[in-house]
Amino acid sequence: MRRPYELISRQPPLKVNQSLLKQATPDNTRIVVSIPKQRAYLMIDDKVVADGPISSGKRGHESPTGHLHVLEKDPNHHSNLYGDFVDSSGRVVRAGVSARIDSAPSGTHFAGAPMRWFLRLTDEGVGMHVGILPGYPASHGCIRQSADGAKLLYDLVKVGTPVDVGDY
Repeated sequence: MRRPYELISRQPPLKVNQSLLKQATPDNTRIVVSIPKQRAYLMIDDKVVADGPISSGKRGHESPTGHLHVLEKDPNHHSNLYGDFVDSSGRVVRAGVSARIDSAPSGTHFAGAPMRWFLRLTDEGVGMHVGILPGYPASHGCIRQSADGAKLLYDLVKVGTPVDVGDY
């Protein structure tokens, strides 16, 4: 089995146009996500400020497409659906569980998976955040990003920023 850091290196890393980055503000930027290319772009008008790898939703859990907006920003968000069952000392008893499907073993509680630099895109909880990037759609609907890409977007957008997701 490959380690997460090996999977992250499969896609070209975040590319940033430093001269455009100096012009980027929360008021003049937007995000474009290409599902076929598995890339996210921070844009000013039609110019690419940053271009980074993503992993969108897998079959049966596709990421929502269309014209969306950032509804919420949370730097330390945790999933309320996916995570682990942990005991009172914080030890993982069962990993990779669904709060909807799995029952907590006695003496454990649900701990949601971390979703750093979370940008909520839907009322149902889909967003953009740090995650593993295998080079293909692999999430439960969220748009996973590299740590540097997620932080950059988090810092340069605001609630209300347009996010276009689709076949770009």
